[in-house]
Amino acid sequence: VQLQASGGGLVQAGGSLTLSCAASGRIDRTYGMGWFRQAPGKEREFVAGITWYYDNRYYSDSVKGRFTISRDDAKNTMYLQMNSLKPEDTAVYYCAADEERELRLRTTAAEYEYWGQGTQVTVSS
Repeated sequence: VQLQASGGGLVQAGGSLTLSCAASGRIDRTYGMGWFRQAPGKEREFVAGITWYYDNRYYSDSVKGRFTISRDDAKNTMYLQMNSLKPEDTAVYYCAADEERELRLRTTAAEYEYWGQGTQVTVSS
């Protein structure tokens, strides 16, 4: 499956952005999906995930209550609604997917096989 992330940009602190991740290719399979981010000089970190089975949604503590992950399977697209953005949210955001054969919460990059190219989010203070 191929993933294309979009929607990044420059926003002031307290503002909102919505990221999209469009999937193409072998979308006839079931996939768990997630968002990660990587700031300069830092490791890639988990942001949010959503399962195929039962539509479970889970978040890192740093974004819980501010970000919302969702998916529209009819459009083969996943979203990340980001509210109350902070300068520390500045990073390149990546979407990821992994074939889901059983319910599983994936919070590490190693658990995802497919990756999008990343979209830059910059939050000014």
